[in-house]
Amino acid sequence: MITRIDQWLWAARLFKTRTRANQACRSGKIHIAGNAVKSAHPVRIGDTVAVAQTPIVRQYLVKELAAKRVSAALAQKLLEEITPAADLEKLALFRRDPLSLIFAHRPKGSGRPTKKERRSLEEMLREEKS
Repeated sequence: MITRIDQWLWAARLFKTRTRANQACRSGKIHIAGNAVKSAHPVRIGDTVAVAQTPIVRQYLVKELAAKRVSAALAQKLLEEITPAADLEKLALFRRDPLSLIFAHRPKGSGRPTKKERRSLEEMLREEKS
């Protein structure tokens, strides 16, 4: 059985819609074996799929294939998350307080963020929502 990467991402419930999975592939956020892939790229059992999710890259091992969306319980059997625990902690911190990672390098009491820093923050938050 051959399954397209956008179909598998949608079936495994990593994206809400196939359109969003397709857009992620087109924008270069999906990698298999270190290479950016297009949405029609075939996925195979044993592949390592990397999904860029601000501020980290989540990694999954393909355990089973599915072309149709399945229930949440069955979707867990399609993949195994192999993202390092440190990255998952960083993601949890970012979700609680997005400013903590962006302005962590700023000394306390250094004043308001610059226009460039504010725009980069807004861009990151926009990416997180999509």
